[in-house]
Amino acid sequence: MSPKPYTHKDAVPYRTIDWTGLEPPAFPKGAVPEHVAIVMDGNGRWANRQGLTRIEGHKAGEEVLLDVVAGAIQAGVKHLSVYAFSTENWKRSPDEVRFLMGYNRDVLHRRRDQLNEWNVRIRWAGRKPRLWKSVIDELQYAERLTAGNTGLQFTMCVNYGGRNELVDAVRSIADDVAAGRIRPSAVSEKLIAKRLYVPDMPDVDLFVRSSGEQRTSNFLLWQSAYAEMVFLDTLWPDFSRVELWKAIELYATRNRRFGGAVDTPDTGA
Repeated sequence: MSPKPYTHKDAVPYRTIDWTGLEPPAFPKGAVPEHVAIVMDGNGRWANRQGLTRIEGHKAGEEVLLDVVAGAIQAGVKHLSVYAFSTENWKRSPDEVRFLMGYNRDVLHRRRDQLNEWNVRIRWAGRKPRLWKSVIDELQYAERLTAGNTGLQFTMCVNYGGRNELVDAVRSIADDVAAGRIRPSAVSEKLIAKRLYVPDMPDVDLFVRSSGEQRTSNFLLWQSAYAEMVFLDTLWPDFSRVELWKAIELYATRNRRFGGAVDTPDTGA
């Protein structure tokens, strides 16, 4: 049964969640990615084109995010990870950083109950240092609230950087090696994966970036080793579940080889 349409008195009124009249395409069997990662880019450019502040651009993305979560559920995606605040974002102006801290906290506070009703399990990936305590508290509360849910796993990457994640994992292993708890010869890909922020997160199948930029920006580097990349020109505030479905359709056309050879017909040449 589809979740009920959702509106919230505190929601930014750019878009409402509507489960009627929008159905995903008939994707080929087995073509829906298990794990989709999204870099939500283009808020600032969208705001500039609208004659608004960058902060207004960020605010416009809240309803979009809920719409994309809804679209992922409809499509049958099992894991959705979004880049909410990177470790590089600390370089932005103090005013914008303060806004983004409060914004991520408040969005989660406003939306956690609805996501819980949708059977979504909320996870957090990122570092604690420098994060506001109120942000950490909200993230951890949402994780506890939804821990028993069995639907879409929605990972918010807040104060996250792919290189930092690997450094933290390697440091953890190095400490164990130095203490004699692990032999150096026991260090493996499997062990490193277990030391990442969300150890049970599967590899990314489909990596999506909005706004037309074509780079990963240090997002889920380990997990995206064999991800299919789809870069869409749509700015994030104009994004929707329909754009997500377009990305999945493109993904369905790809031949994923994971380093293997291309299957070509034998021409006898």
